Amino acid sequence: MGGSRASSTAYGEAVRDVRRQLAAAPQDAPPRLAKRTSNLFRFREPPAGATLDVAAFSGVLSVDPELRTADVGGMTTYEDLVAATLPHGLMPLVVPQLKTITLGGAVAGLGIESTSFRNGLPHESVLEMDILTGDGEVVLARPDNEHSDLFFGFPNSYGTLGYALRLLIELEPVRPTVALRHLRFADAAECADAITEICRRHAHGDDDAAPVDFIDGTVFGPDECYLTLGRFTEDAGPRSDYTGNRIYYRSIQDRTDDALSVRDYLWRWDTDWFWCSRALGAQHPLIRPLWPKRYLRSDVYRRIVALDRRFRFSDRLRALTRAPQQEPVIQDVEVPVDRLAEFLDFFHREVGITPIWLCPLRLRGDRRWPLYPLEPDTLYVNVGFWSAVDVRDGERVGDRNAEIERVVTALDGHKSLYSTSFYSRAEFHRLYNGEEHDQLKRRYDPRGRLPGWYDKCVRGR
Repeated sequence: MGGSRASSTAYGEAVRDVRRQLAAAPQDAPPRLAKRTSNLFRFREPPAGATLDVAAFSGVLSVDPELRTADVGGMTTYEDLVAATLPHGLMPLVVPQLKTITLGGAVAGLGIESTSFRNGLPHESVLEMDILTGDGEVVLARPDNEHSDLFFGFPNSYGTLGYALRLLIELEPVRPTVALRHLRFADAAECADAITEICRRHAHGDDDAAPVDFIDGTVFGPDECYLTLGRFTEDAGPRSDYTGNRIYYRSIQDRTDDALSVRDYLWRWDTDWFWCSRALGAQHPLIRPLWPKRYLRSDVYRRIVALDRRFRFSDRLRALTRAPQQEPVIQDVEVPVDRLAEFLDFFHREVGITPIWLCPLRLRGDRRWPLYPLEPDTLYVNVGFWSAVDVRDGERVGDRNAEIERVVTALDGHKSLYSTSFYSRAEFHRLYNGEEHDQLKRRYDPRGRLPGWYDKCVRGR
């Protein structure tokens, strides 16, 4: 722990306690974290190993307004982190869309949002981490110390190299309001060209005096694509509220201009889990007013889905009504912006899910993160799609997801690993730099106490 900025007595005791828990855990099965929430979409039976109580690492240790940094427990949700930084006029450089994503989870499993075209991914604003490794040590990992290999290799490792107990991150200043413009494009190629130009200039059209601070997009069909541009403003005028009966994503088609408080903007997607709450009836005009506002949250919807997957209510209903079998297609992929139109053409033709989320991203600098090897000079677009498709004649469940993986690879893209994957071990090893992971595994988890990377991300163990 030498050199760590965290000096609280409570934090030190929490570190000693979790080390004791790991030492006492059975050796024959990987331990797992006892977390109240999860944003992973691998609905399988939990492993048989011991659980580590990490609740003590779910708070903000300090916020330094002058240095614009926050010292944060790894299990802290972004909802709590933002609540601690906004009173100082600050926010994390990237705030993933869902409130219960944890800081440690966004670094070990990646995250993205509408500032990613200028701020990259959440792990790029990390200055240092305390990581509990598989061998029971807690090491301070920085980009310039003896554990720099773990610092750079930790993102996208999904708990197979260790768990982040504390992270020191950069913050950036905010203003009270985010003003929005929704721009419509007739096709994906036109939309991709606009993304390229806006991300190059951080501005749109002739208005260089109104910088673009945020950009994401929504695709409602092959001929209906929108980019939403946001900018910070001091304007205290009327703001929209999408935390109750009004639904944010529907406003994109109905309005050209809008404004939200910075807090409501950061959580604009959480209220309806983007648009996925419609599958649970939460958007029905007769049900919406009766749905308690405090339960209009992504973690509530996910718990409902988890129960459905566990007890197979939907599958049984479909069998009773003789409806076609369905395959969940819940994925986020990154493709270079100049291949976006090609990917969306394939997706509309072979998958057909709408809406689709778009989010441009570029790495902040020339640092390389070996387990998710994006090219520093390339502008990518994250494409998110979260629904299910009917299984076609001659198909098996999983075929459509596997085809998406093949197309993404052919387009020089990458796929996030929070959901189901179908790669062979050799292909997974090649695409995600398995040799680098294996070297880190030998150094920081030599006895294999933590899950294997392929087992965790593909086989779901």
